[in-house]
Amino acid sequence: MDHKNEKYNAELLKKIDSLSKRLGFQKNDKTLLEIKKTDDVNIKELHLKNGSWESNDPWFAVDADDEKKAYAFIPADAFAQMIDTLRISQQENFNLKLEKTIWQNVPLDFEDVWVVAMEEIRTHARKEDPKKPVSIDLDKLIIKIKKEHPNLFIDLKEFIPEQLNNHK
Repeated sequence: MDHKNEKYNAELLKKIDSLSKRLGFQKNDKTLLEIKKTDDVNIKELHLKNGSWESNDPWFAVDADDEKKAYAFIPADAFAQMIDTLRISQQENFNLKLEKTIWQNVPLDFEDVWVVAMEEIRTHARKEDPKKPVSIDLDKLIIKIKKEHPNLFIDLKEFIPEQLNNHK
């Protein structure tokens, strides 16, 4: 690679090495490309600097004219799998947050509260733009459900002696 700016080049290669390592590739296993301009503004050339054109693993490319820019190319199947994994992870994370929020509010029947919460979320999602991800404050949602359906939650005040309740 042309070494116009050694600092940026070294930083990019360090980032690429770090990403490669996290993906489980050895330092010499990765395919590294350099992107160069041509006389035609609509065409750029890819020059293989390391690895193989036949590699099914991600390819990394550095722009020869702007060494601050690095790119990763991955096969479409791997990209689709990555997106699916992210969606599943996001759903699991949401479910865990909702579960935690429900338990913090001492439900009488967890499953009943879960069903009501999911219906509220679906209703909220239908009202919003379907192209945008649903953003909902789970604490506020469960408080709303608790007000509308107090029978789904244990009222801890009932278990505290009346003298302590009056001291608030």
